[in-house]
Amino acid sequence: MRHLHWSLLCMIFVASWMAFGVSPEASFGDTATAEHFMIATVHPLATDAGVEVLRAGGNAVDAAVTAALTLGVVDGENSGIGGGCLILIRSADGTFTAIDGRETAPAAAHRDMFVRDGKPQPTASQTGPLASGVPGAVAAYKLALDRCGTISLARALDPGAKAAAEGFVISESYAKAVAGERHHLHDFPGSRAVFFRGDDKPIAAGERLVQTDLANTYRQIGSHGIEWFYRGEFARTVSAWMKEHGGILTTADFAAYDAKLREPIRSTYRGYEVVGFPPPSSGGVHVAQVLNILENFDLREIAERDPLEATHLTAEAFKLAFADRAHWLGDSDFVSVPRGLTDKQYAKQLAGKIDGRWVVDVAAHGEPPNFAQDVFGRHTTHIAAADGAGNWVGITATVNTTFGSKVIVPGTGVILNNEMDDFSIFPGMPNAFGLVGAENNSVAAGKRPLSSMSPTIVLDSHGKPVLTVGAAGGPKIITQVLHVILRTIDYGQSLDLAVAGSRFHHQWRPNCVSYEKGLAEPIVDGLRTLGHNVEVVSSAGRTQAIALRPDGKLIGVADPRVSGKAAGE
Repeated sequence: MRHLHWSLLCMIFVASWMAFGVSPEASFGDTATAEHFMIATVHPLATDAGVEVLRAGGNAVDAAVTAALTLGVVDGENSGIGGGCLILIRSADGTFTAIDGRETAPAAAHRDMFVRDGKPQPTASQTGPLASGVPGAVAAYKLALDRCGTISLARALDPGAKAAAEGFVISESYAKAVAGERHHLHDFPGSRAVFFRGDDKPIAAGERLVQTDLANTYRQIGSHGIEWFYRGEFARTVSAWMKEHGGILTTADFAAYDAKLREPIRSTYRGYEVVGFPPPSSGGVHVAQVLNILENFDLREIAERDPLEATHLTAEAFKLAFADRAHWLGDSDFVSVPRGLTDKQYAKQLAGKIDGRWVVDVAAHGEPPNFAQDVFGRHTTHIAAADGAGNWVGITATVNTTFGSKVIVPGTGVILNNEMDDFSIFPGMPNAFGLVGAENNSVAAGKRPLSSMSPTIVLDSHGKPVLTVGAAGGPKIITQVLHVILRTIDYGQSLDLAVAGSRFHHQWRPNCVSYEKGLAEPIVDGLRTLGHNVEVVSSAGRTQAIALRPDGKLIGVADPRVSGKAAGE
């Protein structure tokens, strides 16, 4: 009997431990503390490039942009100048800048471009010449440096150009990414020339990858500015290739592109201010919405009393938000996205639907207040940076799925995105991440596809920045950011524990809680008893974050799920 009692206590302890999100075997990733500045990325070379800029007197914006451009070389399966980004900056004077570098659909794009004989053709939106939107990253990085940085774009490009010209030793994960997409990459001569050896085998871990054409592209942009990219030789080269191979991207599409300044979404959570990115990101809206829902529950007390209930409530809040995402979210320059999605009273109504003892059947979206009138005018990377002057930065960048469209136009070295798949190409048709969408996210010329990218900055009650966080992983980006916020604010965890902890995710469709290995069996079994469908996943994404500790020092964390690096001094 005594043995049974002890076993029960152990089970409760482990379940509580897991509800707070940390498995007993957890690795806490690459963690660093510093007084003056901090940067965290998914690759040591990118982090080192950012640190070098900071040591030379640059600020956090300079460092983050430099790191992002370096990642476009050494982490090209996830991001690059052939893709897009969202940038959220809190400057030293307390002002916020949100820069939308999301890709745009070509002028010839239309609602049914991926429909043949009444049936959707998702292959065309994911691979090949029709899959790409106009890349926005270069314009966004230039705008960030011009408004909030201190260095030139040429200086920010230099470490990436050097890494491309001299090469770098590829990791196991990079080699696996190449091998996993080898058939598609092999189909395109430009990609084949980069990723395959003379014996026609994909490049292997431990080998050096040299990207001469990409180095030249970086240097040309550095010498001639972004005009060379958007209105010069690069645009002409890509356009000519597209015309020859059935694509629709043109020089006019490149010339028409502009990175846009957006108004950040500002909400509150338990006395903190949470600043996120507006549409075409769904991240800022739904981070705020989920936090508003969960603010109606005392999560810490519930987790200490019943870890299963805390997990269930959080998963249900995720589900309700993603149901709204599927219907309401899209590019607010083209469609009406209700501001009421982040309304506290609307969140209270949604919270009232949650039953702590059983799953709620969410058949469709909700209707936020004034939804018609009050509207907003899986393979990605995130960079977090902060400096002692008070500049805090989050950049989330992507080419969408692994190696984007799989196309490198010969002579450019640039991997082109497949962001057209982030549109809703057909009613009810899931995209590569299993997300469904409605008319608000349908394809249209010049429109920006909906994104889950969620660069987020949290301020304390005095307006001081205390956290910058973002992630990679498709729709799981949103829930990763939420896990870190909930674990640090509600559960009082240190940032390394919050990032390392096992994660779970619900995106409404499919109707399932996906969870990482390590989530306690009593929690998993309990979710089943409450009516949840559950599935285990090897990883629920990758998070990079920086927080201000109570002692005034910065702590940076690179997710243990990937060999990243956090560094500062």
